[in-house]
Amino acid sequence: MNLKRLEKSANQAIKNLRETKLKNGLTFMINSDTLPPDQCYIEHPDGSIELVFLSKAINDFEVIKKYSAEESDRIRKKFNFS
Repeated sequence: MNLKRLEKSANQAIKNLRETKLKNGLTFMINSDTLPPDQCYIEHPDGSIELVFLSKAINDFEVIKKYSAEESDRIRKKFNFS
C-alpha cells in the first residue's frame, strides 16, 4: 500500500513539474525505458515533441525525429500526460 501511494505521489510531482516548466516556456524531457540510454523525448511549450539523442561531440541534443501533432498526442497519452 505504501509503495502505491509513493508511486502515485511521484507521478503527480512529475506531472506538476512538467506543467510548470511548459507554462514557463521551458522544454520538458520525457525519459523512457523503451529508448536507448542516450535518447529521450523533448516536449516543447507549443505542444510539439521531438525524439533526440545526446551528442557527446557537441554536448547538446540532436533531433532524430520531429513528431506530428497526432504522434505527439499519442506520446503524451502513453505517459499519462494528456
